[in-house]
Amino acid sequence: MKDQRGFTAWFTGLPCSGKTTVADAVAERLKERGYRVERLDGDTVRKGLTSDLGFSKEDRDENIKRVTFVAKLLTRNGVAVLATFVSPYRARRAKSREEIGEFVEVYTRTPVEVCIERDVKGMYKKALAGEISNFTGVNDPYEEPEDPELVLDTDKESIDESAGKVLDKLVEMGYIE
Repeated sequence: MKDQRGFTAWFTGLPCSGKTTVADAVAERLKERGYRVERLDGDTVRKGLTSDLGFSKEDRDENIKRVTFVAKLLTRNGVAVLATFVSPYRARRAKSREEIGEFVEVYTRTPVEVCIERDVKGMYKKALAGEISNFTGVNDPYEEPEDPELVLDTDKESIDESAGKVLDKLVEMGYIE
């Protein structure tokens, strides 16, 4: 394994915008190059670390607060952390950036119509039908990043193109070679 500088690449965007898909591709490429990589994903974390939380604003903020703590520990121990969370509120993302320090915000900018088409779980359909409340992009707000390090237009780019942009940005910022 490489002697590496830890960082957290924080993928944010609407549900089904491509956060997980792109981060998984980036993780695979980093591992192939010998980097220590950890994936933190919203669906996975909610099955364990934050299983006691719902989707109110307070619970969403607490979810991201807990994940930030884990990402900070991994980052300071030289791990490449790829975090994929809707994380809809700017203020909480700013706190995560401040706490983690080595932080790269990656915005998967995708029109909600495309996210709805990609939704294999049917969550958007349920939210639009009023069966789910507090669903980001339908009946709960998503605050777009104002100055992310990278914007991916996943409705116009292939997974490989988006992953390549992330890797290029990590090289540019000095996190990887």
